[in-house]
Amino acid sequence: QVQLVESGGGLVQAGGSLRLSCATSGRTLSTETMGWFRQPPGKEREFVGRIAWSSANTRYADSVKDRFTISRDKALNTVYLQMNSLKPEDTAVYFCAVSTLYTGLSIPGSYAYWGRGTQVTVSS
Repeated sequence: QVQLVESGGGLVQAGGSLRLSCATSGRTLSTETMGWFRQPPGKEREFVGRIAWSSANTRYADSVKDRFTISRDKALNTVYLQMNSLKPEDTAVYFCAVSTLYTGLSIPGSYAYWGRGTQVTVSS
């Protein structure tokens, strides 16, 4: 079992920045992938990006590439989502998740453990 707790959400003006954190506990991570997803109001949950816990290799959705950066701190068992140049369309509940799979990592169903999410609102 892995417990995940997101934090760092809030209200920000367009063009601003936020850094989300995802603290993990319950199990020592090694080969897992940590993913960030978001769910805009009235829409489906969508992939934002992911990081391999062991190698720190990252992948991003096209919509956030060059604006968002994912990193992890092994000592703190925490993953971060640095969001810059925020746009109103980035408004969503942001979730972190853990997958033990090696494929399909942009799909929510590939992730077994989820946090409760943190709200990010970007005003225009």
